[in-house]
Amino acid sequence: MTQQQTHRASVARRLRWLIVPLAALVVPSVAHAANTPTPVKERRATIIEANWLEANLNNPKVRIIEVSTDPGVYEKGHIPNAVNFRWHTEFVDPVNRDIASQADFQKTARAAGINKDTQVVLYGDKNNWFAAWGVWIFRTYGHQNVSILNGGRDKWVKDGRALTPVVPAPSSGNFTATVANPNLRAFLPDVVKIAKKQDKTTKLVDIRSADEFSGKIFAPAGFQELAIRAGHIPGAQNVPWSTAVAPDGTFRPAADLRAIYDAKGINGKKKVTVYCRIGERAAHTWFVLSEILGYDVKLYDGSWTEYGNSVGVPIANPTGTVWGRG
Repeated sequence: MTQQQTHRASVARRLRWLIVPLAALVVPSVAHAANTPTPVKERRATIIEANWLEANLNNPKVRIIEVSTDPGVYEKGHIPNAVNFRWHTEFVDPVNRDIASQADFQKTARAAGINKDTQVVLYGDKNNWFAAWGVWIFRTYGHQNVSILNGGRDKWVKDGRALTPVVPAPSSGNFTATVANPNLRAFLPDVVKIAKKQDKTTKLVDIRSADEFSGKIFAPAGFQELAIRAGHIPGAQNVPWSTAVAPDGTFRPAADLRAIYDAKGINGKKKVTVYCRIGERAAHTWFVLSEILGYDVKLYDGSWTEYGNSVGVPIANPTGTVWGRG
C-alpha cells in the first residue's frame, strides 16, 4: 500500500461519522444539528452542532475548550463548563514561537481534565481560527477524539444560547501526548522545495486575502507579526479561508467546499500544504481540506512571517511592493 493509500484509509476511518449507526437517531454533520444527544462512544463527527453540545454541557466524557483570538473574551462569559486555552501560551511556546512541546501540551491537557477517551470540543471567536489550530495541535499530539463547534462562539451567542462567567475546576486527566505526528506539519525546507519545483507531489494553498497574496499589503491592519517582504510562495494557489464559511459562520456543505477547491486544482490527487501569516487562518483551511474533504494536508505554521523573513528564498511579488517605500 502506498503512502497516499495509507493516508486515505486513515482518513476513511476518521470519517466514519458519515455512516450512522441504527442506534444513533441523528449524527451531527456540517449542515444538520442533532435533536437527541448521541452517546459519545457512538460519535465520529469532527464537527459538532450547537444543539448536541448544549445537551452535553455536563457530560463528564466531554471537555469544552474556548480558544479565542482576542484576550479577555473568555472572561466576559463563555459556554458553560468550558475551560480557556490561550493560543499564544497553551498552544505555542511564547519564547521561540514553536508549537508547544509534547511535555508542555500534555501538562496543559491534563490540567484541563482531558483523558485519553475524552471528547474534546473546541470553539472560539473569529470563525474558529484558533479553535481549528487547537484541533490541529490535538491531532498532532495523538488525540483523535477532537471536534470543532460549527459556527463557533459568535453563532452560539447570536442564537441566544447561555454564557457564564463561572470558571470550571476539572480534576486532572490522564491524557498522554504522543510524539508529534510528522504527517501533519510542514517546515521551511519543505515549502522551499515546492517553490523551487523540486517537490512536484504537493500543492501549496495560500489562504490569506488577495491583497496579502499579491503583495499589495504586508499584513492585515493592526497585526504585529510582520514579514519584511511582500507577496507569496511561488506556485501557491490563493483560496482565502473565508470562502469556506457560510454567512452565519458555519462551514459550507462539503459538496460546495469540494467545488471551491477543485476550481483551483486542489482535488485530493496530490498532497496539500496550507499557509497564511502565522498559521491560525491556515489551520481553518487545514480543517476543511483534511477533516471535511479527507485530503492529505500539512499545515506550514511558520507561514509568511517565517518565509517572508527568510533570506534567499523564492518569492512571487506581483505588485512589487517593497518594505520602506510608501
